[in-house]
Parts: sequence; structure tokens; C-alpha cells
Amino acid sequence: MSNHLDPLSNPLNIETIQAIDNLDLPIMQKHHLRILAHCLQILKTINVDSLEYQNKNLLREWCDKQSKKFDDKKFSDLFYEQLKSTSKKLSTFSKKIGKSIEDLEIDDLVPLVEQP
Repeated sequence: MSNHLDPLSNPLNIETIQAIDNLDLPIMQKHHLRILAHCLQILKTINVDSLEYQNKNLLREWCDKQSKKFDDKKFSDLFYEQLKSTSKKLSTFSKKIGKSIEDLEIDDLVPLVEQP
């Protein structure tokens, strides 16, 4: 099945991808931004909105559900750890700029990828 037919397989729409590609950033920063934006959209989809969320099991359940497509428990564990780490990073960053995770936009993430 093509990613174009399954919107959950790629939470970023083509406009967002093109907007990132059009930014005046080095290719590695664009790649980092696409990864952060992808994770951000996943977190928004499952309503994980802060580091102190009570729904840690919600994130775990979502990752387990995704891994069933591949019949790979290791994928679920790794994906969960990466999303949990990104959630912490985005939560800390969003608080620093006075926004909630759900209110973050691509433009908000640019300074985050520009940091050394």
C-alpha cells in the first residue's frame, strides 16, 4: 500500500514538506526539522500535550498499535523511546517559548534545529 493512500503512515502533508524544503537551512537541519515535525504531528494526533501528561500509556499503546503493522515488538520499543524523548524535548522547548505542544507550528521549530 502506498503512503499516499494511508494518511496515518505520514502525518506530514505535502505542503508542510514543501515549506520545510523551501527554508534557507542546511540539508541536515531540514531533515531534523522534518523529523521533529513528524513527531509533533504524531503527538498532536494522540493528544500528548506535555511532559507531565497522564497518558504515558496512550503513547505506549499508540506505538504498539503501529508496530503490529510490522509484527515487530522491537520497533514499538524503539519508536516509543524516540517519541518519548522528542515529547520531552518539545515540551521543554514549548514552555520556553510560552506555547503548548499542541500550539507549536513548523516556524516555531526552526530555532530548535538551528541550535548547536
